[in-house]
Amino acid sequence: MSNPENLKLKKSDIKNSSFKQLSIIKNFIFWVDILHDRKQYNNAVFARPFNDKYAIPQQLTGENFYIKSNFHGYGGNAYQCIEVNNQIYLIWIDQISKALWFRILKFQKIVPEKDIGYFLCDTKPRQLTEAIESNFDASFNIYRDNFLYGLCEIKNRDYLYSINLKKTKQKIRKIKKFDHFAGNLSSNPKGNFFSWIEWKSNYMPWEKNSLFFATLANDGEINEIKQFSNKVINKVKNVSFFQPYWISNNLLVCSEDSTGWWNLCFLDVTDLKNIVIKKRIIKPFTEYGSPQWIEGISFFSGTVKNLFCLAKKENSWILQKYANLSFIQELTLPFSSISDFGVFDQKLVIKGNCFDYFGYLFENDFEEKDSTYLSKKLSFESVKDYSKPESFWFSGYHNQSIHSFIYKPLLQRFIHSPLIVKAHSGPTSCFDGSLNSEVQYWTSRGFTVAEVNYGGSSGFGREYRERLNYKWGIVDTYDCSAVALNLIRLNLVDRNKVAIFGNSAGGLTAINSLCEGDLFKVAICKYPVLDLYDMYQNTHRFEKGYLNSLVGEYSKFRNEYQLRSPINKITELKKPILLFQGKKDLVISYKQSLKIQEELRRNNKNSEVIFFDNEGHGFKNIDNKKTVLLKSQKFLEKTLNI
Repeated sequence: MSNPENLKLKKSDIKNSSFKQLSIIKNFIFWVDILHDRKQYNNAVFARPFNDKYAIPQQLTGENFYIKSNFHGYGGNAYQCIEVNNQIYLIWIDQISKALWFRILKFQKIVPEKDIGYFLCDTKPRQLTEAIESNFDASFNIYRDNFLYGLCEIKNRDYLYSINLKKTKQKIRKIKKFDHFAGNLSSNPKGNFFSWIEWKSNYMPWEKNSLFFATLANDGEINEIKQFSNKVINKVKNVSFFQPYWISNNLLVCSEDSTGWWNLCFLDVTDLKNIVIKKRIIKPFTEYGSPQWIEGISFFSGTVKNLFCLAKKENSWILQKYANLSFIQELTLPFSSISDFGVFDQKLVIKGNCFDYFGYLFENDFEEKDSTYLSKKLSFESVKDYSKPESFWFSGYHNQSIHSFIYKPLLQRFIHSPLIVKAHSGPTSCFDGSLNSEVQYWTSRGFTVAEVNYGGSSGFGREYRERLNYKWGIVDTYDCSAVALNLIRLNLVDRNKVAIFGNSAGGLTAINSLCEGDLFKVAICKYPVLDLYDMYQNTHRFEKGYLNSLVGEYSKFRNEYQLRSPINKITELKKPILLFQGKKDLVISYKQSLKIQEELRRNNKNSEVIFFDNEGHGFKNIDNKKTVLLKSQKFLEKTLNI
């Protein structure tokens, strides 16, 4: 067997690894990284031995791919490794060829001091599908070794499809056409039972969805489909299921929020006609799930014998271990957010952010005797000089408790510091207190920063999240004002130097807040939502029904769409605004910012709009990020008289 050049090890990739889209099989971890020596933005799947941070990565997919998923607009994982007959089936989504690709990897004995790699492969990557204008999801499932099943989005419709792994450049075989949206496809180890979730286009998946099961016939067609319905859980109320995940051939774990929190539920699916709840674990103030903006979010991994579950409990993350559905142990993790999570047997990988560290990769084998002392093993070099987030609860809209993170200034330049209030994007998102370079930039210059988890934010249960229903532009602006007023009353900040920042949906909050009273003196926004009618008309398919809950159905709430759109308030606004907008933004049209730019020039001499030709929705270029910070600092110094 040969070992092609692109499967050799590269020492240059050790220090550059970012470990995106982590997974683990046997004694190896896999991830996606960019190819640093290429002029184009190409990337590849890499692998190295588990828990060997100094091992040289092996590139597995070649150099002419852009491995990325655009499923439902936001994408998620773009590859999957599946163990079949002691081999690794590696399948990935390539945006250059608009196709699925495939490669079989065979384990080989590692030879020290040689760069022959960890896997053998005697064939080049193989293009499985013809080029097709489709958004593929990477939740692939294998049936009878040679048939791959997956989900894709074609011309604004979702499909369950299959392809033959022995063929190349084939048409996909459509098995089922969904009425609306589908996601989280998963199968049991045998591959003969499937599960997925569906939701209607007038809901977001975290508002209401349905859990489905299916069996396959011998010819690969769907034999039977069953929607899970239970009077205790979802028969009479809106419920969101999260990550249905098979832990044996007949047992599935998921979380569902019928109690108001995403809590664990174990189902016996031996008989589709009689799906039985084996066990529920109900824990208030604990979330075993999150809003499913992207595919592939994982809170559960392992098998019925060794199942590991993540959960967010207030502002902390916990890791729980279960064996045969029985609770074994719980460990508190020192992470503020977790981006990747995977388990094989008792080997575990987690990539998380901390209050004082970016992107830490943790690997642990729970067969080791000292695995209980997890916190002792999580040692890493943190940022030395930083402002630590402090949880701050206050009374917000309708006197309801609202959470925020407060960052006090590192540099004491002022008797009372200027205040920056930050409204997060989403708006169904949250601030988690992870180390943020922009926040630290401001605290190192004497500012206090408040990150507001206004009503509607996730991580605090369904009731907290639904406070924003029909009130986007009202509840969020009130809560952002309330945190500033509380800090002023506590004599912590200068009431005459209060600014508000917001990106995307947070931009709508920021500008609306600026228009309410005299509390905020200035607003700085990146790629803000400015026109709700334009968003209703032009947003992509996944978000089409989002405004139904945030504002209301357009035909009945047209006046609200107009009243809450910042673009309709600009002519009357005399306070300074600084906007940054990318011309390649596919979510918020830069033409909206152009309209505002003209209005600001006529009526507001202290305001400015800055465009970046090479940016989209979310800035990537490091030079542009520096420009944003420097321009923002000069703007605040001028407008706040600092």
